[in-house]
Amino acid sequence: MTRSTAPAQDLSLDEAGALAPLVSPGEAAERVAAGAVLVDVRSDAGRATTGSLPGATVVDRYAVDTAFDLDSAARVVPALSLDTPVVVVCGSVRGSGPVAAALRDKGFTDVVHVEGGAPAWRDAGLPVEQADDGAATSIR
Repeated sequence: MTRSTAPAQDLSLDEAGALAPLVSPGEAAERVAAGAVLVDVRSDAGRATTGSLPGATVVDRYAVDTAFDLDSAARVVPALSLDTPVVVVCGSVRGSGPVAAALRDKGFTDVVHVEGGAPAWRDAGLPVEQADDGAATSIR
């Protein structure tokens, strides 16, 4: 059974960060440039506040099993195999850590999440787009 993808509010940032390999925003961007799938699990409100990440696939954190089901026509993430590199970003590691850990439990072998989340991505000067209407479009 896959673990919960709910935010780990009861964990410290260090504990949430340790749920799966953690990388800096710069390393995450390098992984994406090399072909990793960038997955944004923030809420619509989170993306409206911080901005959307160009090229990211937006996934509802509670629909990760369906979104990453390689055998399902309902799959929305462009992962071709369990070896597809995946970078998960949220507003913080408390959101991305449980999702990255659940994907690793599901059998994905190259999953990391971003230290500091989307705010750190933005602060590192990496691309961020503001939605025209104040909310990003989600793939669900």
